[in-house]
Amino acid sequence: MNGTVRPEVLVLGATGQVGAGIVGALLEAGSPVLAVGRDPAKLVKLAGHFSDEPGLDVLAGSVASEDEAQWLAATLRGRQRPLRAVIASLAGPVERGRLLDRPADVLARTLEHNLLPHLTAARHLLPLLAGREPAAQYLLIGPPCSERPWAGYGHESVAAAAQRMLAQALHAEARGVGVRLQMLAVDHPVRTPANEGHACAEWPTALAVGRTAVDLLARGGLPLRPVVHFGANHAPPPVTTLYSDFSSSSYPQRLSS
Repeated sequence: MNGTVRPEVLVLGATGQVGAGIVGALLEAGSPVLAVGRDPAKLVKLAGHFSDEPGLDVLAGSVASEDEAQWLAATLRGRQRPLRAVIASLAGPVERGRLLDRPADVLARTLEHNLLPHLTAARHLLPLLAGREPAAQYLLIGPPCSERPWAGYGHESVAAAAQRMLAQALHAEARGVGVRLQMLAVDHPVRTPANEGHACAEWPTALAVGRTAVDLLARGGLPLRPVVHFGANHAPPPVTTLYSDFSSSSYPQRLSS
């Protein structure tokens, strides 16, 4: 430590495939990270994977309800490290099916799992970032079918489009409190060990998504528009550290997806 407590980045959904890639990219860039997830066992596994990283802390928590998000916000207020940014990688289970073939409550459930946690998180966490100088950042990770529907995934497509609109509305409201809020739209499925056999060449890895998120943080959220599309050219290894009071890590050698 250099005598100054550097701010940390909060990753919501850190134990998911994309969330873990974001955690890894942040650690690669030298940033302190607070990884939040609902499953304590998965958090223990995540912490074990990065056991040699001094910048990682984990916390069991959720934004699935107002009460849970309120508890998380109160816990964050009591932490020694100031919060510099939030990255929300939140997604519910993916269900295949046509809209016309399933009752309306399936769509209601999909919105409850995929959309409402983003709103709940923003409601309780944006106030923690307000009024910072330079402006704090809030980044939502968007699903791939937010602009055009996927055949056979009607409910997921509607929820994704709603998340895109939510990000645009929150972008405007967050500017009023001095927070730079954006959505990183990942327009293709993310390559995972489970889908490696049939993954297309343009599908990004979780680490590439994480590096793009880090690039947005490092550039102060530029370009400052509500939705920024993922591009492989924006996912290089970092050349400078991000909010760092730790030595740089060799993380890319340990996570390949």
